[in-house]
Amino acid sequence: MPTHKEIKKITTHTLQKMKNNGEKISMLTAYDFSFAKIFDNAGIDILLVGDSASNVMAGHETTLPITLDQMIYHAQSVVRGIERCLVVVDMPFGSYQGNSKEALNSAIRIMKETGGHSVKMEGGEEVVESIKRIISTGIPVMGHLGLTPQSIYKFGTYTVRAREEEEAQKLKKDALLLQEAGCFAIVLEKIPAALAKEVTESLQIPTIGIGAGGNCDGQVLVMHDMLGINTEFKPRFLRQYMNLNENITTSVKQYISDIKSHDFPNPQEQY
Repeated sequence: MPTHKEIKKITTHTLQKMKNNGEKISMLTAYDFSFAKIFDNAGIDILLVGDSASNVMAGHETTLPITLDQMIYHAQSVVRGIERCLVVVDMPFGSYQGNSKEALNSAIRIMKETGGHSVKMEGGEEVVESIKRIISTGIPVMGHLGLTPQSIYKFGTYTVRAREEEEAQKLKKDALLLQEAGCFAIVLEKIPAALAKEVTESLQIPTIGIGAGGNCDGQVLVMHDMLGINTEFKPRFLRQYMNLNENITTSVKQYISDIKSHDFPNPQEQY
């Protein structure tokens, strides 16, 4: 029987076991109680309370504006909806960069106030000190390399990262540094599939890909993209499993029409 079916509660240990057994890890983003409950009941392994909430929930152009308080609010909502999956909470921009003491305080707030199980941080060598400090207090950390959206103004574009040799070498080095620092897994975002394969094979800990090919130990997508709620974003790596935008629009139009035509509520729908 696959690991993810026999386990009552997914932990970082479970994920390591899944990598060792060659079983792929499933991960989705979630930002509220209702969707978290659905995804958890469906059997998802990891829910990421992503700072992508800045884009899909709040309508910002980048992930930079979302605050620690707002991330905590979303994570609290998600944790209330789950029983089985592992919850990872993104540490937002400005809550950990450049100051390991502040990073630790941010991580402690997330763990204490949300009931989440771990945090995620973007970056390699430059955040290793903060990662070590957080892990030393018993808080699990997931790393994130490749396209790191919090650094978007440095990159200037959302295109594929690490195509050039120099950047690819740094990514490989950073992945090993994150593993050494104690990260339990690493997200690889928008990098060439061959590089992701090489990195995955070089690590003992699991990798979770998004636009990084099929050789990572797991995959993650943003729920709004995967369910077709957000229809503007159509990168090559996205597989859309539903067209909720269309379904919801049709339903709302029908609802409006039923009200206007005096059809809703009908006698059976009244007291």
